[in-house]
Amino acid sequence: MTKDIGSFLVKLLGFSLLLFFVHFYILSQFFTGELYLPLWSIYCFNAIMVLAVYLILRYYSKEQPSNVLKYFLLLTLLKMVLAIVFLLPIFLKKSAHSQLEIFNFFIPYFLFLIFEIMGLTKFLQKT
Repeated sequence: MTKDIGSFLVKLLGFSLLLFFVHFYILSQFFTGELYLPLWSIYCFNAIMVLAVYLILRYYSKEQPSNVLKYFLLLTLLKMVLAIVFLLPIFLKKSAHSQLEIFNFFIPYFLFLIFEIMGLTKFLQKT
């Protein structure tokens, strides 16, 4: 079990770093201004949320395997609410580049969600 978590953590770290550096490069090529939300904070938020969901679902898959889908949906909803809270300063117009900041957040958010679903699918197929 710990080996699977370690493997997922290494993959998550590699995925996060690769995506971060690609995103940083593209952003630096096309945008020169200052953003309200730093890019690293967006990636830390997404990586921590994916890891938390993965660990919680792994725990509950052993305890109550029939309720994993319910927990996944609940945790995804909670993750969406936390994303809105994270972006609240942008929604309250504290940034001059609100649209760019929203794209900066939600493109990685959905890519991390795809990564999370693929990792969970792989894990659930084993059990």
